[in-house]
Amino acid sequence: MKHGKKYVDALKLIDKTKLYDPIEALELACKTATAKFDETIEAHVRLGVDSRHADQQVRGAVILPNGTGKSVRVAVFAKGDQAKAAEAAGADIVGAEDLVERIQTEGFLDFDVAIAAPDCMGLVGRLGKVLGPRGLMPSPKAGTVTPDTGKAVEEAKAGKIEYRLDKTNIIHCPIGKASFGSKKLAENLDVLMEAIIKAKPAATKGQYIKSCTVTSTMGPGVKFNANKYLLAPSEK
Repeated sequence: MKHGKKYVDALKLIDKTKLYDPIEALELACKTATAKFDETIEAHVRLGVDSRHADQQVRGAVILPNGTGKSVRVAVFAKGDQAKAAEAAGADIVGAEDLVERIQTEGFLDFDVAIAAPDCMGLVGRLGKVLGPRGLMPSPKAGTVTPDTGKAVEEAKAGKIEYRLDKTNIIHCPIGKASFGSKKLAENLDVLMEAIIKAKPAATKGQYIKSCTVTSTMGPGVKFNANKYLLAPSEK
């Protein structure tokens, strides 16, 4: 794959053989974000688990202290008081049968997060093949199936992100924008890494964290050392 001049120049700033300190890696990721838009900084964490096994799944959600810098569109499947609570909390679209039908017939998917009240999960189940592959299926584990729809909407808008393994056993997560600077990005990264480590499945054998990289939308990856996250609180 041929890269442009900016990417090639950015690559010269990074020592591919080095494992950087997390804050140093984030500084480099911001430095290499030279596009005309405010690039997203992402963390990519490869784990020593096998996602094909149910007892080795790693999935959850965290609220990033500094948000993601992105305006999040939230759809809520709810009725009655739960629908009203979601609307009051700022949900972008709220519905039940009508929303399911709109997704099925019009292919409407103009939202980033889907939340469902428990009594609507029977309806939402019909959309599994549409929402599942896009990572939009509400899940109790991620806190997106909940009777407190108002709180879930507020959290999503405040910068709550879901993390989950892909088929190659890597977690990909946005942790903010390049304009945040390394300090705010580091605070977000700390929260994400600690959540991933807490979510370590009991069935995991051998090394849990295999490799960690941060990258900007258009820039090269910068590998960082995850050892500080594996230390006991007293050793940090």
